[in-house]
Amino acid sequence: MLSVSQIAKRFGLSRTTILYYESCGLLKPGHRTSASYRLYGEKEVRVLERICLYRSVGLSVSSIRGMLANPETDIAALLRRRLTELDSEIGRLREHQRVILRLLQTKNILRRTKNMTKDKWVSIMKAAGFSEDDMRRWHREFEKAAPEDHNEFLAYLRIPVAEIQSIREWSRK
Repeated sequence: MLSVSQIAKRFGLSRTTILYYESCGLLKPGHRTSASYRLYGEKEVRVLERICLYRSVGLSVSSIRGMLANPETDIAALLRRRLTELDSEIGRLREHQRVILRLLQTKNILRRTKNMTKDKWVSIMKAAGFSEDDMRRWHREFEKAAPEDHNEFLAYLRIPVAEIQSIREWSRK
């Protein structure tokens, strides 16, 4: 039998992660000592192996909970759905790469263009296929990667200071 810390160490997880999995109903200790310490046996080790495998491919906790609760779950269908989600995400990220590359290639043109506005920029992004959600994600990534450059770019678009502050605030969430 393994303690929480021992099983966590064996799987390269934090103790908190093991307790989180327990609170989500994914993993239950096989036994508790008289002092109420959690102990995990081979059965729980096998369950945690499955949890770790499914988490490594990005399955949600709720999907894993469903699979563990119902052994008849069509795991292949869940994995195919996850693969479709990944394909979609990769497509969005590739589009972001293309836009960034175009921006880098036209950086000097943008700097010389004095009449670029927020409206023009939004229309360029929409023409490149960006949805409102994509543009919000773009702002979040820009703010996370280069906050000062993000601020400078928003100012370049002649956006009022209060609106820039608002954009940057929701971009940090």
